Amino acid sequence: MKSTAEIRQTFLDFFNSKGHEIVASSSLVPHNDPTLLFTNAGMNQFKDVFLGIEKRPYTRATTAQRCVRAGGKHNDLDNVGYTARHHTFFEMLGNFSFGDYFKHDAIHFAWELLTSKEWFNLPKDKLTVTVYETDDEAYEIWEKEIGIPKERIVRIGDNKGAPYASDNFWQMGDTGPCGPCTEIFYDHGDHIWGGPPGSAEEDGDRFIEIWNIVFMQFNRHPDGTMEPLPKPSVDTGMGLERIAAVLQHVNSNYEIDLFKKLIHDAAQIIQTKDLESKSLRVIADHIRSCAFLISDGVLPSNEGRGYVLRRIIRRAVRHGHMLGAKGIFFYKLVKPLIDVMGSAAVELAKNQKIVEDALKIEEEQFLKTLERGLFLLDQELVKITDSVLPGDVAFKLYDTFGFPLDLTADVCREKNITIDEDGFNQCMEEQRKRARESSTFSVDYSNVIKLDDKTEFLGYQATEASGEVIAIFQNGQKVENVNAGDEAIIILDKTPFYGESGGQIGDKGILTSANAEFTVLDSQKYGKSIGHIGTLVKGSLKVGDLVTAAIDVELRERIRRNHSATHLLQAALQQILGNHVHQKGSLVNDSYLRFDFSHNQSITQEQIVEIENLVNRQIRYNLPVDVELMPIDEARNKGAMALFGEKYEEIVRVLTMGDFSIELCGGTHVDRTGDIGLFKIISESSIASGVRRIEATSGQNAMDFIHHEANLLNQIAQLVKSDKSAVLVRVEQLLEQTKLLEKNIEQLKAQKASQQSAQLINQCEKINNKNLLIAKLDNVEAKVLRTMIDDLKNQLKTGVIILAAVNGDKINLAAGVTNDLINIVKAGELVSQLALKVGGKGGGRPDFAQAGGMDLSALPEALSSMKKEISNKLQAS
Repeated sequence: MKSTAEIRQTFLDFFNSKGHEIVASSSLVPHNDPTLLFTNAGMNQFKDVFLGIEKRPYTRATTAQRCVRAGGKHNDLDNVGYTARHHTFFEMLGNFSFGDYFKHDAIHFAWELLTSKEWFNLPKDKLTVTVYETDDEAYEIWEKEIGIPKERIVRIGDNKGAPYASDNFWQMGDTGPCGPCTEIFYDHGDHIWGGPPGSAEEDGDRFIEIWNIVFMQFNRHPDGTMEPLPKPSVDTGMGLERIAAVLQHVNSNYEIDLFKKLIHDAAQIIQTKDLESKSLRVIADHIRSCAFLISDGVLPSNEGRGYVLRRIIRRAVRHGHMLGAKGIFFYKLVKPLIDVMGSAAVELAKNQKIVEDALKIEEEQFLKTLERGLFLLDQELVKITDSVLPGDVAFKLYDTFGFPLDLTADVCREKNITIDEDGFNQCMEEQRKRARESSTFSVDYSNVIKLDDKTEFLGYQATEASGEVIAIFQNGQKVENVNAGDEAIIILDKTPFYGESGGQIGDKGILTSANAEFTVLDSQKYGKSIGHIGTLVKGSLKVGDLVTAAIDVELRERIRRNHSATHLLQAALQQILGNHVHQKGSLVNDSYLRFDFSHNQSITQEQIVEIENLVNRQIRYNLPVDVELMPIDEARNKGAMALFGEKYEEIVRVLTMGDFSIELCGGTHVDRTGDIGLFKIISESSIASGVRRIEATSGQNAMDFIHHEANLLNQIAQLVKSDKSAVLVRVEQLLEQTKLLEKNIEQLKAQKASQQSAQLINQCEKINNKNLLIAKLDNVEAKVLRTMIDDLKNQLKTGVIILAAVNGDKINLAAGVTNDLINIVKAGELVSQLALKVGGKGGGRPDFAQAGGMDLSALPEALSSMKKEISNKLQAS
């Protein structure tokens, strides 16, 4: 019996023997297709090839593509674990023809792979096929060339209510490439309920679709016209898990070797013996999508892809705890997953620790809220009388406890309860409305100033240029002129000033005319115009005037160095930390650069040194910084990094630094990396879950920082009377001396406390053969009070002790009760009552408690009343 890994390789080997290029699986994050949340089909990475936008050096390809369907249009999450074939993660085996072979070869290839003894060797009588109702060509190939009996060839027409709306007609969208398809079904046998495709029982599990072959032969126009494509193509898809179930003679995907291994390992980790549990299926499925998503750069968050990932993780964790999991467990399945996925997990293996850490952090965070949230949900479910959970309750769980709606739905489904999703969505919209209303704290002039004009940016080549004033704004209002002393925004038709964007701050400088001088303090973009923000220091300026615009050159140079250093930093981070590193935000100014990126653990000092060394090595190489303008798709094919979700023009600016860095960027940069001079990291920190921040600087600023650090070291060396080279040893010696002195001081304090305790014994009162000691002390630390209480309890054997120490304007309170009396009075209650009387709060155990207070004037009366209360209790006992 072939393993799942062997089946995957056999498929690729077969099509490679037929002249197909084996193409690696693309990322689960389709960076070149913003219409998709995740890669959900094998053809995604070839979309532009089918559209004719991109050309590849091959016309035949085969892949084993990783796919996720857990959000957006294709969302199987709710079914996962409860059906035999739904998954959040699956592998799609595919073969593709880009204007090469068509129906004849595609069908013959499929039949040979499935039925030939050299390959999958499936019984021919177990296979049934479907074709589009009018696709006589495909029908005849199956009947006359392959030899399938007519009764096992099913024509499927427009069964979805419109022309070409059919299970057997595929289209990329409302317009564009489309065509009929033929599907291959495997018959699991009459012992399983279900009928062939097209029958009333087709939804059963007997006949299972294992392969879909799409014939792209038309271009659909908006008016519905079907124009034949000059080069018809083929796109196929066969689920690896489904064909593995067939070849391994099981009916459920969860019974194949891959899932049996994951389910077994999950059961061992969770310590459950119920291997048939649907919860184990959920966990085994979810570890695949979660691990591969994190490996491909997605991290848990509250929006977009990160939110879907968070939902999947939390669903898996909850099912683990339903099985009795103790503590965190989910991350422990990453290693078994890598083992069972074989060659498909090469990148995952490289990122194993990163993936495990991300899962561990998310699980720990979720467990903090899970128990409380489930308790509240159970309370609400008990109240239900109509089998519907109110939408506002589901929303409260989501909003307060981070419960995704589908997690609540999971719990409800087990109790045959539905959710009022309309009510939930209404609460969600009300929250969004409140958020929008509460965010209007300031005026955003980029929203106020609307211009159809376009400013031509000359700053890539020039630092000074002539331009015409085409608009002037004051307080968001258009004006014709301004006078000396006025603050304004000046719009020019041409300028060398860079308007803030892409994280790079705007330029500063000066605008001058024959009789005016305008100081530019900032430059911003308003649509396609660049606004010069500042003050007219002399003369007057009006629309139509010609000015000379000159930027602050030294400021620009410092900005350029930091911006180019940012590109080198990002490339270095990806090399050293991994390809999961993606930009989450940046700031580039004249003093420093700030770079936020996805990474779920702090960077070690050794890694920081490694990053600095790698960046500075590229600086010393003095790499050329080249700029090219090219179509966006060509840029992406060259490997240019882009911010996902960022809107780019059709023609983009591609910035390349040797063979080290290539990015899309509209900012200003140095001519060669050597111009940066020096790169130095100033700090590294966490700013959010899974997001780190590095602040660094370059050029003279970096030298200034190093000089400052060196001067600081000199000053420290002088203070500790040491040479710089031995300052660390000297500081360690001083710290050891300090620790020894502190220890001696503590011992002295303990001795003093013991002496004070002995003196306090004389103030003790006997009440019903029990000791009561209430005393006020001066300048005794809270820590010493504890020692005194313990010492007094040992001496008295039986008794109640309250000590109040006054330190300046603060009161430290401590109470102790010997074990034989805690059934009569409790230290925690005594301290709480006393603290309230002196304007403080505190508490503790029945035998010892501490508190604080501020009202010195109330202390005498408070101690007196406590003495009376305790005396009464002791007397009555």
